[in-house]
Amino acid sequence: RAQARLEKAFFTEGESATIPDLDLAMVPIATGTFAMGSENGSGNEKPVTQVRLTKPYWLGATEVTQRQWSAVMGNNPSNFKGESLPMENVSWEQAMTFCRKLTERERAAGRLPAGYGYTLPSEAQWEYACRAGTTGDYAGELNAMAWYGSNSGNTTHAVGTKQANGWGLYDMHGNVWEWCADWYGDYAGGSVTEPRGPTSGTNRVSRGGGWINDASYCRSARRDGLEPGGRYGSLGFRLALSSVP
Repeated sequence: RAQARLEKAFFTEGESATIPDLDLAMVPIATGTFAMGSENGSGNEKPVTQVRLTKPYWLGATEVTQRQWSAVMGNNPSNFKGESLPMENVSWEQAMTFCRKLTERERAAGRLPAGYGYTLPSEAQWEYACRAGTTGDYAGELNAMAWYGSNSGNTTHAVGTKQANGWGLYDMHGNVWEWCADWYGDYAGGSVTEPRGPTSGTNRVSRGGGWINDASYCRSARRDGLEPGGRYGSLGFRLALSSVP
């Protein structure tokens, strides 16, 4: 009964919530299907794969900021300093450490539903949320939605200052690239349910493009792979809250 009250009070399926003291809004993402990948991009976006997501999840409305990172980790290794700027210059491994620490903190405070934890989104969860029901290269007009090479002035910008996509998510295009949970690998093609990428690999997926890139890198389907220990001034991450396998 206490758990039911907790879920109703804080994380209720289909309703948004904010992580206390971090002011980090989490947007509910409903189940659904979409075409993952593109015929317009490089070979690593093919074959276009029909994806079915059967488990609802939450995704951060913005990229994790430096203030939020510092509150959990007690440091700030970013290149561009500013509390409201997106966190960058953190490896995949460091981003996962942030997720684990936040999960432990929120569980101890009684603010997480049983069986849920903070993590990085899967690549499929990321693209589904980025597209927000759209099927083209971008979820809207790029200049209105993204800080990228043509308008960034060669720096990051405060999160949430461009237009959100149709599901209320900011900076899915541009500002900084975002780590995803998956190992980088080829798409399966056909139809798949809740894909999680290869079981092992060398690189982890990054998505979304950043302040340094031209428009082609910011497309919804654009993907890349980087060593999980690498750190870059144009790469950060966004939180997901989903059921723990």
